[in-house]
Amino acid sequence: MSNKASPVTLKEWSYMAIAKHSRKIFKYQTRVLQDKDPEDLHQMRVGMRRLRSAVVGLAAAVDLPQTVTEKNLAKLGRSVGRLRDLDVLLATLTDDYRPLLPQNEQKNLDRVINYLRKQRRKEVKQVRKTLEGKLYFHLEQELKNWLDRPEYQTIGECSLAPLLPDLLLPQISQFLLHPGWFVGVEFEEGQIQFPQILNQEAIEQLLNSEDALLHDLRKSAKKTRYNLELFSQLYGDTYHRYLHQIEQLQEVLGQIQDAYVLRKVLEKVLKSAIAEQMPELANLCLKTRYQNWLEWQNLQKQFLEQKIREEFRQAIILEAGGGKREAKGK
Repeated sequence: MSNKASPVTLKEWSYMAIAKHSRKIFKYQTRVLQDKDPEDLHQMRVGMRRLRSAVVGLAAAVDLPQTVTEKNLAKLGRSVGRLRDLDVLLATLTDDYRPLLPQNEQKNLDRVINYLRKQRRKEVKQVRKTLEGKLYFHLEQELKNWLDRPEYQTIGECSLAPLLPDLLLPQISQFLLHPGWFVGVEFEEGQIQFPQILNQEAIEQLLNSEDALLHDLRKSAKKTRYNLELFSQLYGDTYHRYLHQIEQLQEVLGQIQDAYVLRKVLEKVLKSAIAEQMPELANLCLKTRYQNWLEWQNLQKQFLEQKIREEFRQAIILEAGGGKREAKGK
């Protein structure tokens, strides 16, 4: 997006963001109810996440209806999200793992796949109940009414560019201060050390013990990414480089979490440790988590460098309103 002769105001940008993501949700509602293509569900979930981010990130500028809150959007998103997570898990088991397994393990995996398909049918009913329920109905109507007759806070009249650091830096600070960054590190006289852990089992043990912390860091990365993407068109290359790295972090931590969830599901259905009934799959999961650990540690080292953190913050301040390129976020 190129700069305008007169700077865009915060309220104009807020309207564009809320309208874009609201209409995406409305567009996919009927398709999700029909349940013909998992991609429809994915797109609606993305729309809900991004609208939730816009509602939070632009709260200072807008006066939204009573039903349009982060809490309500999160509630709707959780219902859609459970179904989407099942779709991803089923695709991973069917397309990625099953072809690599011996026949006896494929039979065991098929038991798990059949179980998950039954769970999916239940979740489809729940999603339909949610999207045809009162909360979604009122939220949709109030959003449409607001889009027809938007209301704003006084600060919405201000030019956007000077406000960008104040809008973004609080979330960046929360992200960079998250305790999950320090998983697996040691300190020597106040300096961070990265011990080499080459044993896969040792890494697996560490990941299992710190799973909750890393999962929470992933949520912080996702929140930060969506917050940054609200204004990505107004920033230049350094900003986009960090945005891409945060997206990478979210992906890697997501894969670590997915492997953990996969193992729990397998053990629940098979009623035994995965290594006992499916040693080949257990080994594949171990290798995958090890590779994810190496990717995570590379990103961890970068974001714990003081120079990197300072450059990131400076990009927020100095590039504000630069409008050098357009983001491609998904």
